[in-house]
Amino acid sequence: MPDLAYYASLPRSRGAAAALLLDDLGRVLLVKPTYSEGWFLPGGVIETDESPLAACVRECREELGLVPRLDGLVCVDWGSPRDDGVDSVNVFVFGGAISDAELAAIRLPPDELSDHVLVAPEKIPELSPAHVSRRMEPSLRALADGRPVYLEDGREPAFGAAGRPAG
Repeated sequence: MPDLAYYASLPRSRGAAAALLLDDLGRVLLVKPTYSEGWFLPGGVIETDESPLAACVRECREELGLVPRLDGLVCVDWGSPRDDGVDSVNVFVFGGAISDAELAAIRLPPDELSDHVLVAPEKIPELSPAHVSRRMEPSLRALADGRPVYLEDGREPAFGAAGRPAG
């Protein structure tokens, strides 16, 4: 029988899931929250007992009014605690595509999102907060390569001998 008191004493971590959706021209879909500055990928917090993929699907349904085609995980980004009091978080980014018909069918929840836009990847740092834009270039590269990337604060850690992190 597992020691439930021991497991209850372990630290818990926060998680979020987002969808990196590209149109046929390679533009990225961003949404504008009503409660925060800047533009973000569709997504949000992983609820208790919810997998990262289930959270991404749920958030797309809630935020866009549809579930786009998701092709797989492109990035896991561990974000360290921020100076503004936000705890550390594991962000799972799933890549996929969004068609013109899906774009026309988007229905934003007005109490949560005020707008959506397709942008060229190089414009994301101008529109998104640093903690969001930092993972875009590695995530887009991972999507194109078909190989997920692991990041810490938006950067790929250097791995030394035998796959151990260097340093």
